[in-house]
Amino acid sequence: MLSRTADHLYWMARYIERAENLARILDVNNRMLLLPQSEREVERLWRETLDSIGLLEGYHATHDKVIPDDVVHFMALDRSNPGSIYSCLRSARENAHAVRGTLTAELWETINTTWLKLREYQIEKMGADDLDAFFEWVKLRSHQSRGVSFATMMRDEANCFLRLGTFIERADNTARILDVKYNFIAEAPRRDDASEYYQWSALLHSVSAFEIYRKVYRDQITPSRVAELLILRGDMPRSLAHCTAEVASFLEEVANQRSSETRRRAGELSASLQYGRIEDVLEAGLHTYLTRFITRINDIGDRIASDFLLPVTA
Repeated sequence: MLSRTADHLYWMARYIERAENLARILDVNNRMLLLPQSEREVERLWRETLDSIGLLEGYHATHDKVIPDDVVHFMALDRSNPGSIYSCLRSARENAHAVRGTLTAELWETINTTWLKLREYQIEKMGADDLDAFFEWVKLRSHQSRGVSFATMMRDEANCFLRLGTFIERADNTARILDVKYNFIAEAPRRDDASEYYQWSALLHSVSAFEIYRKVYRDQITPSRVAELLILRGDMPRSLAHCTAEVASFLEEVANQRSSETRRRAGELSASLQYGRIEDVLEAGLHTYLTRFITRINDIGDRIASDFLLPVTA
């Protein structure tokens, strides 16, 4: 496959997944805002969220204060923010258009329709219920794109690069969501058991893991089990273990003469999660562990770009 084609497919998938994860982050933050909190706690929640996804500096370039409504607009529909949902779906559509001949007609129509509909949204006119519906719409359109891709694309190299982009991005974003929200909930003032339960359940809902948690553990929600589910459970679709296993598998399918070290690093990371224990993760410090994981998964992403995709030009 041409590097140019692989590049567009890989980044198309990453941008779609990134838009979905931004919607998930905004959704869980809005859920947490329903609980009684001080202004300082609310500001900290949004500041840490922006920082975790690398948008804090960009936000402060145009905003003096961290105000929830401003942050939601900046992360969702701000056309000047390259990291907003709007910009991600625009970039996904642009990459899809560049390789329209490689995509099935159904997949192209799904992505293009998402972009056309997105341009009709105006966040300033949305109330709380409208925002919830918008975030659900973004998640649904992402699911539809992946579903159409899975149902109609041939199982060839094009499909492999779509999946690589999806799982590299998902692993990175799951780690970031867990890092920020886990620390925020753990360090928040304890008001009552109900509010703590609501916060942990909101975190699980943000990664579509609440029902899975109930099926696996059948007990009260505890921080260590939340971490175990989202990090080490290979049968949890958005867990770090599942994502890295998929990355390692698809790298084997597209292997070339330059990719042996990338495959080795991906396999090593996947094995460490497959055979890891949550006690060891928590003993080392969850924040430290997740920070190192993000560094390693992004290193693999960089190596994929170097091994298979277009060279980055200055």
